[in-house]
Amino acid sequence: MSNTITVRLPKDLGRWLEQESRTTGLPKGQIIRERLESARTARARQPFLDLAGSVEREPDLSRKRGFSR
Repeated sequence: MSNTITVRLPKDLGRWLEQESRTTGLPKGQIIRERLESARTARARQPFLDLAGSVEREPDLSRKRGFSR
């Protein structure tokens, strides 16, 4: 590991992290790394969300029965 950061947490988040560490038996740093990795991969799996709402078309594009308004 080559990057070290310092983060100040609000009291409630610090208490949650402490409790999570005690409950799981994992070091706080490992919990944080796992959550960051999870957030990164979740974002990578949904690149289409960057385009959500960016396409402008007629409001009733579907011509199939049951799919149009």
